[in-house]
Amino acid sequence: MAGREGNRDRPPISTHEKLALNRMGSFDWDVESGTLELDPAGLAVFDLAPGEYDGRAESLGSRISPEEAVRLDAVVDAAVRSGRPSYGSYFQLTRRGGGRQWTHVRGRILRDERGNPYRVVGIVRNATAELTEFSVVSPAEAGRRRLTSLVQGTTEALAGAVTVDDVTAVLRGAGGLERFGADGLVLGLVEGGALRLIVLAGDTMHVLDDLQLHRMDGSLPLGDAVRNQQPRFVASMAELAERYPLIGPYVPHLDFASAAYLPLVAQARSVGGLGLFYREPRDFSAQDRNVCLGLAGIVAQALQRAILFDQDREFATGLQASMLPRDIPEFPGAEIAVRYHAAWNGREVGGDWYDVIALPRDRVGIVVGDVQGHDTHAAAIMGQLRIALRAFAGEGHAPATVLARASRFLAELDTERFATCTYAQVDLGTGEIRAVRAGHLGPLVRHTDGRASWPHLRGGLPLGYASAFGQEDFPETLLDLVPGETLVLCTDGLVEEPGADISAGMDALAATVRNGPQRASALADHLSDRLWERWGTGDDVALLVFRRRPDPGTDYAPRVHQYVHQADPEDLVETRAVLRQALKDWDLAELVDDVELAAGELLVNVLLHTEAGAVLTLEVIPEPVRRVRLWVKDRSSVWPRRRTPGESATSGRGLMLVDAVATRWGVEPRGDGKAVWCEFEPDSG
Repeated sequence: MAGREGNRDRPPISTHEKLALNRMGSFDWDVESGTLELDPAGLAVFDLAPGEYDGRAESLGSRISPEEAVRLDAVVDAAVRSGRPSYGSYFQLTRRGGGRQWTHVRGRILRDERGNPYRVVGIVRNATAELTEFSVVSPAEAGRRRLTSLVQGTTEALAGAVTVDDVTAVLRGAGGLERFGADGLVLGLVEGGALRLIVLAGDTMHVLDDLQLHRMDGSLPLGDAVRNQQPRFVASMAELAERYPLIGPYVPHLDFASAAYLPLVAQARSVGGLGLFYREPRDFSAQDRNVCLGLAGIVAQALQRAILFDQDREFATGLQASMLPRDIPEFPGAEIAVRYHAAWNGREVGGDWYDVIALPRDRVGIVVGDVQGHDTHAAAIMGQLRIALRAFAGEGHAPATVLARASRFLAELDTERFATCTYAQVDLGTGEIRAVRAGHLGPLVRHTDGRASWPHLRGGLPLGYASAFGQEDFPETLLDLVPGETLVLCTDGLVEEPGADISAGMDALAATVRNGPQRASALADHLSDRLWERWGTGDDVALLVFRRRPDPGTDYAPRVHQYVHQADPEDLVETRAVLRQALKDWDLAELVDDVELAAGELLVNVLLHTEAGAVLTLEVIPEPVRRVRLWVKDRSSVWPRRRTPGESATSGRGLMLVDAVATRWGVEPRGDGKAVWCEFEPDSG
């Protein structure tokens, strides 16, 4: 009656108090400076708004009475003097409405090399659900509330655990031991006839590292409990060592007085074992045993779900991996790196893919694409489409024709899925690229000077849709990749940040490429580490990095290459600087003015009279007379001719100037275009 009367007379819990129930926060106490930082959840436990707390421990005096503060200080001082690594205590605080709240704190003491404490980190939580004022709650009721609180807290924490790694993170993470009401914890996973310990949490638990994989033959307590599917409650560690001699040498190093070894059984099958350790002696009453068994049941269900999820995911990702190329061919003068990353959040397997295709006439086809959807059907469609596109490319078709046929192939399949992709044919000898895209991101190019840019690629509709709507038009864009430049193709998972515009991700990719390593494989790893994990891995990613190896010539016959973009006249300034520096490095500075003049005239002619850029090469020809040769290559098939302009003409003098400053010059065909060259010899005197 007294308990019921006491509960009825208590003031009702306010809305603010309800918000703090079952909250757990963290703190970081700098012992030297005296500052005590609380995270937002920690402030809620103390019923403090962010603006009401200044980061000093003394400021909590408005919530903790002097008597409680003295008791807490004594607990901390005792732990510090004894050299123990942690402490824990219950205390009462007063909320802003006057209500009393049971609170629990657990801290870990960090010490320097001399053993002096310099920092304490830990958690603080509202313990109202498990403890109330002992004057108004019977022991039986307090025990029931404690059981309810532990089970509820553990259930909520494990509700979001999807993988086995998620389960282990809950157990070993902040508040893990608190949820189980234990001082130490071990989790084992059944693997065949053995038990693998995948979590060791708590002080001194590391001494069990040698037992992380052991057979379930009854020689160790946890394996014995799992094998027989019977819990074992240990009130004396000495008796434990006597019963299981193999664990005897470890017991003196474990700072615990009692333990519970619990089998994790789901659907009548043992999936693992859970060990809970306590510093204080325990007789394990019927209520204590119910708590342990209830917690073990929750962990068993979560672990079984996680194991099944991991198995399903392994199958799905294995299916997709089997549909991607196993080996990437190597090509002279090029570096190619590919990466595929599956999404982490969910069972879904995506339809992203990449491919590298050897083509006739010293060319290579590269493709990155994405089939709509995240399921095994998307993966199956991806496998068929990849093979079809590879076949069409291998037949020697132009890029636009390859995509048109791939679109028609997808439209004729028994599916409503569409796909996006970018496909490019690269001439390994000249660096010329013919690129097309179907509703996909275009390529990113890193130039030799470190700049990263997104060339404008005209695009068509996604594959499948293009044929359904009768618009199989995929216009080609011509690009040039000079030696040392890198081209990056990827799917949208690498540039899409949840809640942000895709342009922000594209800018981030460009910046990461610009500052990344030079080699293709290193750059691919760099992008994966910096971006794929940064965006939260909510989508799968296919990534392809293609780099033309630098072509510096030799010490005897060096050379430099530069691409001048048609839409960026500033490239002319950069090119002149490159030419000047190269000639100085080669001890041919006397030729700077003549070479700059000729290069300027030839490049301006390309920019004014063609619709694309130009590739410039400057090289030393060492024999029979040491000289330099300048090449300017473009895609126009119209050859230049020397004219004799009148006195008032404003153009037509370009080749006259080249002829005047160069020792000799000429024109040669290059693929669909041409190359104008001119040579310069230093003064023999």
